Amino acid sequence: MLLEETLKQIRPLDRSIERVAQERLDSLTKPQGSLGKLEELARRIAVIQEKVPPQLGGKLLFVFAADHGITQEGVSAYPKDVTAQMTYNFLNGGAAINVLARHYGVDTEVVDVGVDYEFKDASGLRNRKLRPGTANFARGPAMTRDEAIRSVELGIELAREAATANIFLLGAGDMGIGNTSSATAILCALTGAAPTDAAGRGTGIDDATLKIKIAAIQKGLDVNQPDANDPIDVLAKVGGLEIGAITGVILGAAAYRIPMVLDGFISGAAALLAQRFNPLVRDILFASHLSAERGHQLMLDQLKLAPVLDLEMRLGEGTGACLLMGLIEASVKIIGEMATFESAGVKETLS
Repeated sequence: MLLEETLKQIRPLDRSIERVAQERLDSLTKPQGSLGKLEELARRIAVIQEKVPPQLGGKLLFVFAADHGITQEGVSAYPKDVTAQMTYNFLNGGAAINVLARHYGVDTEVVDVGVDYEFKDASGLRNRKLRPGTANFARGPAMTRDEAIRSVELGIELAREAATANIFLLGAGDMGIGNTSSATAILCALTGAAPTDAAGRGTGIDDATLKIKIAAIQKGLDVNQPDANDPIDVLAKVGGLEIGAITGVILGAAAYRIPMVLDGFISGAAALLAQRFNPLVRDILFASHLSAERGHQLMLDQLKLAPVLDLEMRLGEGTGACLLMGLIEASVKIIGEMATFESAGVKETLS
């Protein structure tokens, strides 16, 4: 199985590179540590790549689209049809992620992994549909175990392709009405958190709808009894097809040593699943921002990751990841392109 083979390829990072990277940063024409988190980003990239200075390349962000049967419970402010409509918006270049990706020079690839709609010859869309949306997990499993494995392996395949294309940074965004319910259910299943503490307002639901959402998630957990020690079981019972695909991209990125930038709440759920497969995946993950979605901080605490940005965003699509990709690229340019004290003829300290 591709999943098993990929997990075997994930190995610890060589931490000795960190010292070499720090020496390089300290030799640059600036007071030591004066660029703060930018220096930390550059140092981490150097360790992942095992290169000082790190090598630049392409920035690629997948946007995975899929529908969720849990919308039948009335958990969202938007109807399910919006998933397909927004997918067309991505393809036409009109979404927020398109604007940010153009600004930061990030390539995007829109992947239909499970939209309940047949796109006819949609230009630019990658059709990898596994099924037309998940089932309603409040009434039974969201998908079969085999479908869950296939969704993860799809993401691994895409990461493997990226590894052969000089990709410097990977990211993944999402589009799927109802997917914050699935992400919340995954968080609760893996950590024991209560839906009342983890469920947020998603697309902007009111108090009455939030109560419905919390009840639906709790019902799904009670009905399915997902096994916290088996990430495939959790994904199959309460997850989403796009969450499975992002999980696979994370695992593939870890196996092929590509820095992976997380977006917000949905990719956070995928990261939790990936961490259960192999805790070493954390070493290649970058938390782009703290989502305004309730429960995201719980995810980051579990992952032991600190978000770089806090812009009160909760859009998804990969928007937060795109922002951090620009900062990471800037940090690598700093460690690679800044003059050293020696090359610039500048004294390091006052005599």
